[in-house]
Amino acid sequence: MTQTTDVSPPAGATGPLPGPRRTRVHRAWFVAAVTFVTIIGAAAFRSLPGLLIDPLHEDFDWSRGTIGAAVSVNLALYGLTAPFAAALMDRFGIRRVVAVALTVIALGSGLTVWMTAAWQLLLCWGLLVGLGSGSMALAFAATVTNRWFTERRGLVSGILTAASASGQLVFLPLLSWMITHHDWRPAAVTVSLAALAVVPFVWLLLRDHPADVGLSPYGATEFVPKPAPVRGAASRAVRVLLSAVRTGPFWLLAGTFAICGASTNGLVQTHFVPAAHDHGMPVTAAASLLAVIGVFDVVGTIASGWFTDRFEPRRLLAVYYALRGVSLLFLPMLLAPTVHPPMLFFIVFYGLDWVATVPPTLALCREQYGEDSAIVFGWVLASHQVGAALVAFLGGVARDVFGSYDVVWYASGALCAAAALMALVIRRSPAPPLTVVATA
Repeated sequence: MTQTTDVSPPAGATGPLPGPRRTRVHRAWFVAAVTFVTIIGAAAFRSLPGLLIDPLHEDFDWSRGTIGAAVSVNLALYGLTAPFAAALMDRFGIRRVVAVALTVIALGSGLTVWMTAAWQLLLCWGLLVGLGSGSMALAFAATVTNRWFTERRGLVSGILTAASASGQLVFLPLLSWMITHHDWRPAAVTVSLAALAVVPFVWLLLRDHPADVGLSPYGATEFVPKPAPVRGAASRAVRVLLSAVRTGPFWLLAGTFAICGASTNGLVQTHFVPAAHDHGMPVTAAASLLAVIGVFDVVGTIASGWFTDRFEPRRLLAVYYALRGVSLLFLPMLLAPTVHPPMLFFIVFYGLDWVATVPPTLALCREQYGEDSAIVFGWVLASHQVGAALVAFLGGVARDVFGSYDVVWYASGALCAAAALMALVIRRSPAPPLTVVATA
């Protein structure tokens, strides 16, 4: 973590670093720590949807398909907002975008306590929380990693990706206890307050670029001046997409990541608790198992970041998707009223693989698309959330139609096998550089 850095260089300096001095810990690690805490606080809203399906069904007599539709809108907007958020961070800075996003999340979650109709769930939890969470998506972590680190990018992206799982570990048991012993409304208020509590940390401690504090990125040998604000954020995000879709690796990355979202956020995070409850397992026990997935997700994602710095990311992706598919095929046979050793083995095995796919996917985006990789990854993440949204909705519909989730588990296992094959055929040579001209 230590690095030789310079004193504040003159504006616009681009040459070798003058006057080296030794610092104990590079400022980039403090920025990464603030980002980690921010994502943990924002993860409260990610923990709630799967816990709300049964309570909302009982309180309002809404079908699981209707509730799943609101979760689907939330997940889709989470992904579709991400590339525009990455471009907005280039225009207005990380601090402003993230602070506004957290405030919107708090507003959307807080307003749900007064809702009386399904369209209000779509508006508050689907639209507002979806837009806010999209601006807090993994594109945020990608932007911080790209700006502040030249070395250890795989490790840092793994750590920041694991932050969401850490937040799930913190909030899931608490929220499930609230819903079981009180009501779902205190849980929604808790999510709102958690998002607001993080805003001061972002505003006071986060910095947009190493040049803001007179430093080079961690691992860099030359000072990197802060780029000028990029205007036309929305049009730039669209132009990057139009350039990326002309390359084969983009479609393979987007396809594999769509299956990743379908088999994690859309399936397990949304439907595991109600599926386990269908088999007689108490909600608190099922939520605790989901939280344990978060524990091993932290380990698996950080390890995946370490592996990504050392091994071929395409092969890592293929292994991750294949193992996930196998585990999902066995899950219907493991669901029972009580927690037994085979179920615990699934939780550990699946948890290690939950979002281990993110560091190698980020690395492939960076390899193929260079400076535009954060925005390209935002669009790849959009496909992740579209896949999650489809399964969040279709999973609820399948439960209404078939009376169980079994068909969804089997279908997701087969999709993961397809994703493993897709990862192996991503070409190794970088795609042609994207030609994107900023507008004034």
